[in-house]
Amino acid sequence: MKPFDERGAFRPIAPEGKGLRQAAVRSVGVTLFSGGLGLTIQIVAVVALGRLLTPRDFGLMTMVTTFSLLLVNFGLNGITEAVVQHDVIDHQLASNLFWINVGGSLVLALGFAAAGPLLARLYHDPLITGVAEGVAVTIFLTGLSVLHLSLLKRAMRFSLVSFNDILGRVVAVAVSIALAWTGWGYWALVAGVVAQSLSLCIGSWVGCAWLPGRPRRHVGTGSMVRFAASTYARFSTFYFTNNLDNFLVGWRLGSATLGFYKKAYDLFALPACQLSTSLTIVAVSALSRLRNDWAQYRRYLLGAIGVTAFVGMGLGADLTLVGKDLIFVLLGPKWRESGRIFTLLGPGIGIMMLYFINVWIHFSIGRADRLFRWGLVDLGTTTLFLVVGLRWGAEGIAVAWVASYWVLAFPGLWYAGQPIKLSISSIISCVWRYILASLLAGGISAFLVPDVPVFSVAESGWFAAARRLVTISVVFGFLYLGAVILLHRGIRPLTQFAGLVREMISWKRSANLGSNASPKSNPDFSGASAVLTPAGPGEIA
Repeated sequence: MKPFDERGAFRPIAPEGKGLRQAAVRSVGVTLFSGGLGLTIQIVAVVALGRLLTPRDFGLMTMVTTFSLLLVNFGLNGITEAVVQHDVIDHQLASNLFWINVGGSLVLALGFAAAGPLLARLYHDPLITGVAEGVAVTIFLTGLSVLHLSLLKRAMRFSLVSFNDILGRVVAVAVSIALAWTGWGYWALVAGVVAQSLSLCIGSWVGCAWLPGRPRRHVGTGSMVRFAASTYARFSTFYFTNNLDNFLVGWRLGSATLGFYKKAYDLFALPACQLSTSLTIVAVSALSRLRNDWAQYRRYLLGAIGVTAFVGMGLGADLTLVGKDLIFVLLGPKWRESGRIFTLLGPGIGIMMLYFINVWIHFSIGRADRLFRWGLVDLGTTTLFLVVGLRWGAEGIAVAWVASYWVLAFPGLWYAGQPIKLSISSIISCVWRYILASLLAGGISAFLVPDVPVFSVAESGWFAAARRLVTISVVFGFLYLGAVILLHRGIRPLTQFAGLVREMISWKRSANLGSNASPKSNPDFSGASAVLTPAGPGEIA
């Protein structure tokens, strides 16, 4: 893709109007498909590496990445959003942002490598010094790719972005597994993340055929840098909030316990984070174009909240029921401790997915400043919960983590929606039936487990665990769908979700996606998407 024409103006690739909706739905389909494929790759990596490496290997890597990933996201969270949501961007403005980002990334990479000995002292483990020096390379490599990926996202070329991401994951997993197999230990993980960053960097430059010019004074540079700084500041508070648990467990309980906790958290967070990350950039791109009609914006946002609740609450309850067996099947008996932690984390999956929607709102209406302020509230509240939970070890941290999400989710959505007059009652009306349905179905399923022979936990071994996992999930699925139908007094949520899936996987394309679609091409909006889906009757208070 060539993002700029001969005059340096950004090519108007992204469609508007109903064509925008079609592009958004198509983009959701692409990103969800790639997200599902990425999730599969991650699970393969978890299973293979979990059997080749030790909990301590993963713990050492996590001790370093707890700090390095904050610096890796310099620009990736900030510059990206600035480029995507800004009204006008040209070649010179993009060039200025490129050099600012690359310069900052280089300084951070060198600084992190030099800080390796300090991290080793903090965790009382000299091996961390070498790991930090290796991981520092990823900070600079990521900085080189940020502007190119941002321009692809602004043009809604999500198929290219997704392919690049999948390729990077495959490269990382292949390198890590190959080296772990030959006995490299934790260095296999270090080599994997460096290989992934290098692959993403090369792919972004190939996919976006653009060479930055020399930096010069240009109107708009300052405002975009300030927006990016505000966004990154919010990301930093969010990052500290979401990694404080890793720091506390590693610092207080050691690398082996951190390895057990991190593996459980990764498997818990993979479904929620993969879905939310895949949808966020599409949602921001699409909802940003509805800012001239707040009533329509609210309708589609509430529809997205309802779909997210339907998927998230069911997924969370099911994984709570089968968590121990899932870990046993995937990782084997040496990871039983992770299974116990995973079960405690399960109830947080659905509410985590809902909570992430507040980021969509803040970014799409251009209020990164409010997102930063809420991030401070988030950080303070979560820190309090985690410090209290640390008294009970890794299990206490897991419970505290889930509790903090349930406390913060609805106030966070309400605060984000204040500028667009999104009421808390309208949010609750979209989700309470799914929460209740998951509780009813989960409770009945849990009640059946001790009394039905096929669910008996007395049987050990891989086959017995896999049988329980599948059977309980099927029973819960039927009960959950039945409860949803009962509480909604009809099958509308199911048909709405089925329409979404059918539309996203359809290979039929409109005649000219780059222009406004004909009114007859989409006479209504009944095919709901997770980004552009109007809430149904009774879902808006």
